[in-house]
Order: sequence, then C-alpha cells, then structure tokens
Amino acid sequence: MPEMPEVQGLVDFLRERLTGVQITRATVANIAALKTYDPPIDALQGQEITGASRHGKFIDLATTGPHLVFHLAKAGWLRWYDELPKTIIRPGKTPIALRVALSDGAGFDLTEAGTKKSLAVYVVREPSDVPGVARLGPDPLDPSFSRDTFAELLAGRRTQIKGVLRDQMIIAGVGNAYSDEILHAAKMSPYALASSLSDDDVTRLFDAMTETLTDAVAEASGKPPAELKDAKRRGMQVHGRRGETCPVCGDEVRSVFFADNSLEYCPTCQTGGKILADRRLSRLLK
Repeated sequence: MPEMPEVQGLVDFLRERLTGVQITRATVANIAALKTYDPPIDALQGQEITGASRHGKFIDLATTGPHLVFHLAKAGWLRWYDELPKTIIRPGKTPIALRVALSDGAGFDLTEAGTKKSLAVYVVREPSDVPGVARLGPDPLDPSFSRDTFAELLAGRRTQIKGVLRDQMIIAGVGNAYSDEILHAAKMSPYALASSLSDDDVTRLFDAMTETLTDAVAEASGKPPAELKDAKRRGMQVHGRRGETCPVCGDEVRSVFFADNSLEYCPTCQTGGKILADRRLSRLLK
C-alpha cells in the first residue's frame, strides 16, 4: 500500500508535471471507484490544474474548477505516460480504474491489482468534502506536530501502539509498512499499549517516527512513479523481510500474520528476544 512517503513522491511529481496543464478528458473504467456524482466527473474537462497536495494518503489535484482527489488503497497505483496510449479502455477488462488525458498529450491511469477493489476517486468542490479527508488526524511531519502533541494523542489509549500509528483518525499517513519501520527504529514491541509508554518511550517513538518518515520522504523525492515502489522496498529494514537478517543486530526478522496482512519485527531489537505468536498457528491449535 502506498503510504505517506510514496504519496508525497507522487504529489511532488504531479505538481511539477501538471501545474498549468488542462485536463481534456477523465474516463472512469471502474464505476465502483468513483465515490461522488456532484460535481460530475465531466466537470474536470477543460479545467486547468493549479496544484497538487497530500492529505494523509489522499492525493489532491486542484483545478480551476473542482478538485480531483483519490486514494490508492492497498493495491492501487498511478501509471504515468509522457504520451497517453490511444487504446480504448474496456470496463471490466482492465486493471485501470480511471484514465486522465492532458492537453499536452501526456496523462495517467489509476490502476488497481487483485479482485478486492478499494481504490477511491472523488470529484469535489473542497478536499474536506471527502469523508476520509475530513476525519484525518494531524500529519506527523507538519511543523506544528510536536513531541507534546504526540504524547497527548497517546495518553490514555489502551490500544496497541502498532494500531495507533496506523489509525488515520489519530495520525495521518502512516500505514502497515512504515509503522513496522518506526517501531523497529524505536526498539519497541508492536503490542505495547500506548497508555503504558513512559515519557522516554514517547520521546524515542516520536524521534523514530519523525526520522523514519523524513528519510523516506527524502528518498522518494524526485523519483518518477515507476521507481517509487522499488525505492520503498529498498529502504525497509524489517517490513517485508521475514526470514532475513536484521541489519541492526543480526537476528532473524519474524512475522505475525493476520486476516489480510502481516507485521514484521526483530525479536532482539523489539521484544527482548520473545517470539510473538503467529495468529494463523494459534487458530489452528484451538
């Protein structure tokens, strides 16, 4: 799933490439992806793009008319073309959810792999008209987001810290991958309760979050969309590296599996050597 650093990389690319360019056509190939009807998708036609910004993991293309806002969800991506293909999109026969054609001949597709379709497209007058944007918590890289702000968000939450970091209504932009990376950098168990963290724990976690996300955003900066996924994978210390060696201590990176995802961690760095139970195996033993 694209998270804050990759989404910011896409936003930077789109802002530089699209500002001042007109949308000549927006074609919906998967009608389920379009979540709004007023303004209609056709309202984008002929509008000049005035900028691009990020709200959590939402991308916002502002135009002289409505905003085009989209969320790439778990398996979505943006495919850029310097020259947009002339092929006809056949709904139901393609991974393309939306195709946007531009006045300079370029364009992009929003695509989604797999059978579970969650990619979402909105045409709105204001970004806050998108329910998911309206519910977002603060952005952890906003200059106003301080260690004390972070501490206030954690106080009294009897929730595992992994879940807190991923909750978009608490902190915007962090998902499964970067929450693993942040907790590894902070040397903290994903099962630690937010309310149980000491002042030193909160400081260590805040510093780890800020540094991890700042470094990842810097790594994504300036890369075209086609290179962002590989850059993300290369930067991971534990996420997606089950069975590999922890680059910090040399222990084996382990996984805990859930219904539709997994978390990765290092026992030596994060849990005092304890191996966390694999939920799949636990269910089989019941």
